[in-house]
Amino acid sequence: MQYTTILVVDDSVTIRAMLEVLLERDPSLRIVGIASNAEETFPLIAETDPDVITLDIAMPGMGGMDVLEKIMKKEPRPVIMLSSLMREGSELRIEAVEKGAAGCFNKSRMVAQADELIEMIKSVAYQRGNRKEIPRVPISVIRA
Repeated sequence: MQYTTILVVDDSVTIRAMLEVLLERDPSLRIVGIASNAEETFPLIAETDPDVITLDIAMPGMGGMDVLEKIMKKEPRPVIMLSSLMREGSELRIEAVEKGAAGCFNKSRMVAQADELIEMIKSVAYQRGNRKEIPRVPISVIRA
């Protein structure tokens, strides 16, 4: 079976645990790493080479937007930004997409809309050999 591998980056232990439980409901998804800050993120990207990264925006130290920019410059791949601030039409959401996020998801709706998060992850996952074109979720599909 082909798997979509995921690196979860979030400073909240609760959110990391919730993501782990929610995403592992789908047998085609595999969490290959969990980071609580930017310092842990980049070594894990190098070690696990994930297909998709879920990334919190508000983290201590280097924030999620800065991490996103660094990922897109050094090792581009689909990144889904997670934040309770990711409301439809918000400037933060627009900025995330402009900086290279493949999708944005409102973290406060994660449990209620877990299936939508799973579908978003699957839709942005890329073929392993084709890193030049990073698929993006159309703006109309990005959930608030």
